[in-house]
Amino acid sequence: MSTAAHVTLTSPAAESSRGWLGRVQWVYLIYLGNVVWQPAFDPTDGVAIWALTLTTVVAFLPLYVLSYHPRPRLRSGALFATVGLGTLATLFNVGASVLLVYAAAMAAQRDRRFLLRWLIGLSLLIACLAVVSPVPFPYRLWGVAPSLVFVWIVGFAAREQAERDREAERLRIDSARAEQLAAAAERERISRDLHDLLGQTLTGLVVRAQLVQSLAQADPGAVVAELQQIEASARAALAQVRAAVSGLREVSLDDELSSAGHTLAAVGVEAVVDVSAASDPGPLLERCLALALREAVTNVVRHAGASRCTISLRHEDDLWRLEVTDDGVGGAAAEGNGLRGMRERIAALGGVVERRSGLGTTLVVSVPT
Repeated sequence: MSTAAHVTLTSPAAESSRGWLGRVQWVYLIYLGNVVWQPAFDPTDGVAIWALTLTTVVAFLPLYVLSYHPRPRLRSGALFATVGLGTLATLFNVGASVLLVYAAAMAAQRDRRFLLRWLIGLSLLIACLAVVSPVPFPYRLWGVAPSLVFVWIVGFAAREQAERDREAERLRIDSARAEQLAAAAERERISRDLHDLLGQTLTGLVVRAQLVQSLAQADPGAVVAELQQIEASARAALAQVRAAVSGLREVSLDDELSSAGHTLAAVGVEAVVDVSAASDPGPLLERCLALALREAVTNVVRHAGASRCTISLRHEDDLWRLEVTDDGVGGAAAEGNGLRGMRERIAALGGVVERRSGLGTTLVVSVPT
């Protein structure tokens, strides 16, 4: 395709600083309530324990927020800091072992092997804290046992959620990429259709305008007739533009064959049309053949300087063959956008376009049925 589709998409790692905060799940902070049950129910805990507990909660909040940051380095830092904070806090408040459950959820953002190693390590850490904690039994056990279980439950649940989120993000990116590629393809289609649909019409307008100039003094009546033709052609061109933009235009091969004869006659080129095909090529193939004919005739009018042009259309052996031959200047001039677009359109149907130059130019379009 002549127009490259450039797709720019945003992945989670490239989110802006204004967007990632919206992904923070604030509701899960409710589990921080686990850190207050020991100072609330242990009459021996005084103001110092309450102060340490409040400090632990306040210190954890920014770490929790950073665990959602798109930069992996900051997420890793939040993970290690949470483990350190949870370890120190659990020594004086066994309820703070819930921070290690949060750490398990943070570790779940990585791959499964990484998560498994962390879950084993966190379990061993909680077991060690249960041994060295100064909190008496059975309160010590009631504080750390739930965390030991939920480290695994939350870790795997968070891992499954992370995989679902990644899959949803992948689908979003694929959908956005498909939409942008479709938009690029549609822009190219409109560009190609405008060229193919309007090339011959505008060429005819130029030719008729030149004819009006030559007849202005000699034949005023003919000038009026030509101006009427120019108006009709301009209105047709406007309708073609609207149809091309909407993608609803149907092109008739019979109409193009008739229009080709009129266009060639307007510039003094004798048109010989030979159509031996009796079957219907079908809408898509008919459109492509009609647009190919239009482009070929437009090139004859613009560049060939010919006096005679032969157009033949045949359907033999499951092959449609359109041939346009002129007796003009020939040559091997570089192909323009019209011929390139024709080749792309015909190639999409499994056909080929041949261009031969010598004493004139022959364009052959062959498409299988």
